[in-house]
Amino acid sequence: MSETPAHRLPERDRPWMMRTYAGHSTAKASNELFRGNLAKGQTGLSIAFDLPTQTGYDPDHALAHGEVGKVGVPIPHKGEMHTLLDGIPLDDMNTSMTINATAAFLLSLYIVTAEDNGIDRAKLQGTTQNDIIKEFLARGTYAFPPGPSMRLIADMVAFTVTEVPKWNPINICSYHLQEAGATPVQEIAYAMSNAIAVLDAARERVPQEQMGTVFSRISFFVNAGVRFIEEHAKLRAMSILWEELGRERYGVMDPKHLRFRYGVQVNSLGLTEAQPENNVQRIVLEALAVTLGRNARARAVQLPAWNEALGLPRPWDQQWSLRIQQVLAYETDMLEYPDIFEGSVVMDGLVGEMLEGARAEMAIVAEHGGAVEAVPYMKAALVDSHRERWRRIEAGDQVVVGMNKFEETSPSPLVDEEGGIMTVDPAVEAQQRNAVQAWRAGRDQAAVDAALERLRAVALDESQNIMPASIEAARAGVTVGEWSQALRDAFGEYRGPTGVGEATAAEIGPDLEEVREEVARVGEALGRTVKILVGKPGLDGHSNGAEQIAVRARDVGMDVVYEGIRLTPQQIARSALDEGVHVIGLSILSGSHKELIPAVMEELKAAGVDVPVVVGGIIPEADVAPLKAVGVAGVYTPKDFDMNRIMRDIVGLVADRGGVPAPA
Repeated sequence: MSETPAHRLPERDRPWMMRTYAGHSTAKASNELFRGNLAKGQTGLSIAFDLPTQTGYDPDHALAHGEVGKVGVPIPHKGEMHTLLDGIPLDDMNTSMTINATAAFLLSLYIVTAEDNGIDRAKLQGTTQNDIIKEFLARGTYAFPPGPSMRLIADMVAFTVTEVPKWNPINICSYHLQEAGATPVQEIAYAMSNAIAVLDAARERVPQEQMGTVFSRISFFVNAGVRFIEEHAKLRAMSILWEELGRERYGVMDPKHLRFRYGVQVNSLGLTEAQPENNVQRIVLEALAVTLGRNARARAVQLPAWNEALGLPRPWDQQWSLRIQQVLAYETDMLEYPDIFEGSVVMDGLVGEMLEGARAEMAIVAEHGGAVEAVPYMKAALVDSHRERWRRIEAGDQVVVGMNKFEETSPSPLVDEEGGIMTVDPAVEAQQRNAVQAWRAGRDQAAVDAALERLRAVALDESQNIMPASIEAARAGVTVGEWSQALRDAFGEYRGPTGVGEATAAEIGPDLEEVREEVARVGEALGRTVKILVGKPGLDGHSNGAEQIAVRARDVGMDVVYEGIRLTPQQIARSALDEGVHVIGLSILSGSHKELIPAVMEELKAAGVDVPVVVGGIIPEADVAPLKAVGVAGVYTPKDFDMNRIMRDIVGLVADRGGVPAPA
């Protein structure tokens, strides 16, 4: 028998796990979607939960208004988890759950659901995202302060390593760091620093002889942008750093334990509302970064749909993304060869550059006291990096095809009269409110009260692991809102840093200087500096756009009021009144603008605040006229990338409302 030549594999590699990130409206509708995707060849589940579930509120909580079922499926209790997973073989399925602050409880619901169906928890396979530091930095679905949040993660690590040994209790999530503007070096450094914080916390909960097993269950969830050569180098650098970290800091020696294991969703930040059909080729190229090189190939891949810059993708759109993966895996020859980048001068050079930069940045994080203490530093650094990215796009130094170059286009046949996206029926929220109230009414309340009392006691006693009490609560019928409130009672509330105040001043170019002069002129005519309130109503924690607007408003000379995420309409109106602002900018990316913007406008009217209101976010064209009908003065979407123009519009609105004449 002839030997296989070195440039070929003895047999074709197995493909990576293929997922689509899915969930919306109700558990029943999402179960149908899951079953349909699995029938089309998807090989694992990736569950998207709605924002109330992610942040620990039941569907009938005031903060849940407008958010129920919008960006994922609402799962407030075990009954809904049973419905979500009905007919899906959990002993064979590998399930990824994008859940962070409430991960301990959602894993508890998953375990209870499996056990109710006769499945041993030891057979369960999957991952809870459960990365709270990145929530403080980039995504905003935190619920508790940093210290207690890290304790919850460490408890989950210690519990799963013996009780659910095939489960990854956390994936260190650099994906959202890139969405918040991180450079490849920052993405590597902050993810690894985050992993150190998690492992150090876990080391206090498990004996040293288990650290190899713990290390092997830590996975990563990374981002891959369209610069796919550079992105592949990033992943090779992360693999090298991860092995170093295991050997040198945690004494892990088994090569199997030291493997860098990651799943990926390619870059949503780079998807455009303008000419959205271009997103298809972007997604394909980005997928190459994580599949092309064998030694750094992803273990699981989920691709966004071409229209995710417009709104919620439809089942057909998700099918298209799944088919991209299947064509790569089954029609191309990439799985037939050893690592094609091995020995590459270019790849080795890029990896070396990134390792040098990442180690230097990790040292700075360590000087701040580690990832938990360095959250304000890292947040400000990400705001600065994102601002620099936006500056390059505005200046045309970074080309985005169809947005700032090659803008001429024919109408897209892919975008239909409904905007080319799926919308959630507004009646879903009322149905879910009624359903959770009916669930509460039908429980054994004594068992619920006892479970919550025990949960509070365990939360206050750091020597105990939170997971057994959480599983007991899940089995008793406790809701995610009740579980979270019990822990809020024990741990307290928390608001993360915005990074806006710490961001560095911008370079003043001619265009920016022109806007500054107009802001100064209008402020002088009004008798005081123009003041803007930037607000994020609802539970949407994607604050990158709001932060960039706040920073640019500051750079053009406005006084800025920005209190971060998760504000009620009442809080926004009260702040606008107390601060005496001239204009309000609202940002919503969760699709809840049709409910929350009118609510804010009503509260402003009730408070006697009469100033222009502008809105930014993922807002379909069909929704613009209804927003203007309730009094919104301007609507901006991702295609509006020129922030100096937005600032000119805003100061013009202030001038008109204040009766300031146009410049001579």
